[in-house]
Amino acid sequence: MSDLVGEAVSPGAPGPEAPVLARLSTLDRFLPVWIIVAMAAGLLLGRGVPGLDDALDAVRVGEVSLPIAIGLLLMMYPVLAKVRYSELDRVTGDRRLLAASLVLNWLLGPALMFALAWLLLPDLPEYRTGLVIVGLARCIAMVLIWNDLSCGDREAAAVLVAINSVFQIVAFAALGWFYLQVLPGWLGLSTTSAEFSVAAIVVSVLVFLGIPLLAGFLTRTIGERTKGRDWYEGRFLPRIGPVALYGLLFTIVMLFALQGDAIASHPWDVVRIALPLLAYFALMFGGSFLLGMRLRLGYAKTATLAFTAAGNNFELAIAVAIGTFGVTSGQALAGVVGPLIEVPVLVALVYVSLWAARRWFPGDPSVPTAVPARRSS
Repeated sequence: MSDLVGEAVSPGAPGPEAPVLARLSTLDRFLPVWIIVAMAAGLLLGRGVPGLDDALDAVRVGEVSLPIAIGLLLMMYPVLAKVRYSELDRVTGDRRLLAASLVLNWLLGPALMFALAWLLLPDLPEYRTGLVIVGLARCIAMVLIWNDLSCGDREAAAVLVAINSVFQIVAFAALGWFYLQVLPGWLGLSTTSAEFSVAAIVVSVLVFLGIPLLAGFLTRTIGERTKGRDWYEGRFLPRIGPVALYGLLFTIVMLFALQGDAIASHPWDVVRIALPLLAYFALMFGGSFLLGMRLRLGYAKTATLAFTAAGNNFELAIAVAIGTFGVTSGQALAGVVGPLIEVPVLVALVYVSLWAARRWFPGDPSVPTAVPARRSS
């Protein structure tokens, strides 16, 4: 992935006194640029190559296009291979972190998205419903990328992602029924009927989390037993790390190639949908970060708490919206706009998190002190 998550400082790397951006490798420093380029490339492919969207969507894993599924697996594996699984008991014993994450993800997050969708899109019921679905799909994939880039606690992120995955299977359909039918009825608002496929949610979680999680666990276990931890973290991880970033960019290209027509044909609608999303990410991240500071979780766990609360599982939201309302529906378009806004915003929040680490957590041993330069392979 990036040297932001490396373990050792190379001799020529800038020291800890250098500004955060100066301590990032070239690839990390311009990550927002690469993401914007990937989005543009996907839109151009979707608009410029007739029938490409149908070809990409011809083969599916569950409800997700095969190319997107491949990109997600490539994105997830290197991050999960970095987790020190022997230290997971340290995280599960932190009841403050676990309780805060559950409240933020499954009580406050969906409620906030519901409120913002109704406040800012009262006249657009399809987009409003799509945003509510996005709010229910808690992040189980990309959050590991943002957490790693911000030097958050990898083991904590793995545990919180696993908890979100279990709750996703158990609670998604019930929460969808509550926020689309029950709560609007109580408030005298219009209701939306939707049938969620529990099987599709289970498949999504097992594929996009289960496969790379198993691969990452086996890789670390076998690698440390055969070569030792120093070799595994000093030699092996830096070589597979960039694969996660390439998987992220490939996923973005494929996603926007599939939905290029919908986005380009409704530019003003995209702006309307973006407003509640921007408010949501800012409020969830800022509020979660302040809560972590209030609970004295330390920088690494605070960053992990904030990113796991702010991120959303857009691939699941898109799959549910398409499966329930159709590929050309407003609900599906709202799901697609999610990563259009989420990816650059959360990349920006990585920089915010690193900036806050040096200024708001003095003396915290989990604050990154230096960012190594990228090794040549």
